[in-house]
Amino acid sequence: MVKEPRPGRVKTRLGAGIGMTSAAWWYRHQALGLVRRLRDPRWSLVLAVSPDREGMQSRVWPSDIARIAQDAGDLGNRMRHCLMATPGPTVLIGSDIPGVTRAHIAKAFQALGPARSVLGPATDGGFWLVGLKSPARAPRTLFKGVRWSQSNTMAETRSILPAPVAVVAMLSDIDTATDLKAP
Repeated sequence: MVKEPRPGRVKTRLGAGIGMTSAAWWYRHQALGLVRRLRDPRWSLVLAVSPDREGMQSRVWPSDIARIAQDAGDLGNRMRHCLMATPGPTVLIGSDIPGVTRAHIAKAFQALGPARSVLGPATDGGFWLVGLKSPARAPRTLFKGVRWSQSNTMAETRSILPAPVAVVAMLSDIDTATDLKAP
C-alpha cells in the first residue's frame, strides 16, 4: 500500500517532528527502495495506490508494476478492498517498514500453506503485514471495528481473521521522528 508522496498528505505524524517536506521525501525514497527490494519472480508485485485517481496516474511509481486503487474509507476498508481484489494467496504490507526483505515476504507466503491468515507484528502493537490464503472468501466484515494505531491493534485484528492465523517476524514501521532514531 502506497500513498502519493506529497508534503502534508503522507506521513503527517512523522512530518510533525521533521517537517512535512522532509517526511514526504523520506517516504518517497523508502517506498521506492521497498519496491526495488521486493521484486521477485516468486510473486506478482501490485501497488495499492492512494489517492485513487492521482495514484493510478502517478509518475512516481514504476510504470511496469500493476496498480490497484485502495478505494475509500478507513484503513480497514481499504485493506479489505485491496485483499479482495486479488485471486489467490495474498500478503499486503505497508510501505513504511525499512526492514522488510524478500525473505520476510517468502516466509509469509509459506505460512499461508497450513494457515488461512498471516500477520507480521509491528513493534508498536500494530502489524506491518496481513495476508489471506483465500481473499475472495474473506468476510465483508473483515477489519470492521478494529481501532487503528493503538497498542492492541494487532491483537484485535488477529481475533477477527480466518483461523488458523500464522505469525511471522516482528518489524518496526516509521510513524514518528522517534521511530527514525530507533535502532
